[in-house]
Amino acid sequence: MSKPTLGIIMHGVTGRMGTNQHLIRSILAIRQQGGVLLSDGSRVMPDPILIGRNAAKVEALAHEHGVARWGTDLDQALANPSDTIFFDAGTTQMRPTLLAKAIRAGKHVYCEKPIATNLNEAVEIARLAQSSGLKHGAVQDKLFLPGLRKLDMLRRAGFFGRMLSVRLEFGYWVFEGDLQPIQRPSWNYRSEDGGGMILDMMCHWRYVLDNLFGEVKSVSCMGATHIPERWDEAGKPYKATADDAAYATAELTGHNGEPVIAQMNMSWATRVRRDDLVTFHVDGTHGSAVAGLQSCRAQSRVTTPRPVWNPDQKQMMNFFDQWQEVPDSQTYDNGFKIQWEHFIRHVVENEPYRWTLPEGAKGVQLVEAALQSWKERRWIDVPPLKI
Repeated sequence: MSKPTLGIIMHGVTGRMGTNQHLIRSILAIRQQGGVLLSDGSRVMPDPILIGRNAAKVEALAHEHGVARWGTDLDQALANPSDTIFFDAGTTQMRPTLLAKAIRAGKHVYCEKPIATNLNEAVEIARLAQSSGLKHGAVQDKLFLPGLRKLDMLRRAGFFGRMLSVRLEFGYWVFEGDLQPIQRPSWNYRSEDGGGMILDMMCHWRYVLDNLFGEVKSVSCMGATHIPERWDEAGKPYKATADDAAYATAELTGHNGEPVIAQMNMSWATRVRRDDLVTFHVDGTHGSAVAGLQSCRAQSRVTTPRPVWNPDQKQMMNFFDQWQEVPDSQTYDNGFKIQWEHFIRHVVENEPYRWTLPEGAKGVQLVEAALQSWKERRWIDVPPLKI
């Protein structure tokens, strides 16, 4: 007996993130496992149609992965009543317009972050989505990473006591393109094309901070363009106009009402000497923990060593060995796939869902506050966002 299907318009998935995380590791993986399991024990099968401007790229992607439906006419796809979800992983500049068009066509919408390049557009599209009565969501994949899920388990268990501070270190060296090939798209380093570290990553840090450590109340930020010239995909030099690094501090109100300080260093011009490409170091009165993408290590109050400061002797302690690994207590699936399954259940059977477009708009709010702080060289308050 065939499973009921759910038509999904997937727009802009020929890019690296759209292809790997959303198409291959999410929708196609869900199809391979037999669909999304619903609360009554039945399953629903995603039926994607790939839509993009470049017919050759879209067709090649569809054929490579056995996707039967593809095209270049978005209006035609939106007119098909069998396709009920619109997903966008294209350019940020076009996202609010595309989401609005899909909502007006009666489609539930789900999209990559940021949901817009500025707060006015983000609030406008969030309001349109809320007033439509349709389901809507924004990608908040970091919350589903194994490392952060373990960190959140420690928090919920009271491991940290009173949480004091969070130190976030993110980044790696992105090759300029002259000596070695680039490993990120060149548009990431042109502000006119929607590039920039602050726009790209502050959206992520907002939902991570709010959900795991405390609500963001204010921010101080400085951006930088450390590498002023890069080489594009064709090997041609271009001026880098976007920030490739940012250094920020945020004041949070913790879940128990106590203040928490968050420091965020993010750079595409740094070389990694830490546990992972991103690490979250949390200190509390009763314990500390450091989480990466997959692992999490903890040090409790009673196992904290007593190092001695002596600049005249070589340090004999190996501080990395003094932390205990938080074990894998469950099987951790791909974070993008997990959130896709949540959203599909939200659409099909109205499962509660909190990663909505208004939550996505909060990320854009922090982006604007950080950019304003950099421009004006001062702290900026981040008030509750009214949608």
